[in-house]
Amino acid sequence: MINRLAKILLPLVLAAFAFIVTYDNIVDYGSNLLFVQHVLSMDTTFQGNALMDRAITRPALWRAGYGLIIAGEGITCLLLLGGTYALWRARRKDAASFHAAKGLVIAGCVVGFLVWFFGFMVVGGEWFAMWQSKTWNGQDAAFRFYMAILGVLIFVNQPDAELT
Repeated sequence: MINRLAKILLPLVLAAFAFIVTYDNIVDYGSNLLFVQHVLSMDTTFQGNALMDRAITRPALWRAGYGLIIAGEGITCLLLLGGTYALWRARRKDAASFHAAKGLVIAGCVVGFLVWFFGFMVVGGEWFAMWQSKTWNGQDAAFRFYMAILGVLIFVNQPDAELT
């Protein structure tokens, strides 16, 4: 039972993280909008880099991009909460039923991975050359987030034994 309880607790903790990030981005909207603005406008990348034609300098597009980030974080939270609840309800059932209850946790981890790996590493880090900025570079934080998500995803997907 301890493995099942761990498989319930870890997605709950990820959901709490995603909730706090979503909440903070809504309540302190301007601070992180500034981050998105600098990344998308590429105004702190290396001077004269050949990728500047990718820069987005329209405030409406900054807000739209930030809105997508917040939505992805919120969806991550909701899926992980739903998955935690499904696992909790299946905790005393047979292994096949417990395994079948993992779907929302898996979906939540995938959405979170898309936000922090695809959004911050692929789009922000590489497409908008965020790695070139000393000030507006969120790659290290994003790495910590998506690696934690991957760790939980791998652990939750481990086979489950029948309860004895």
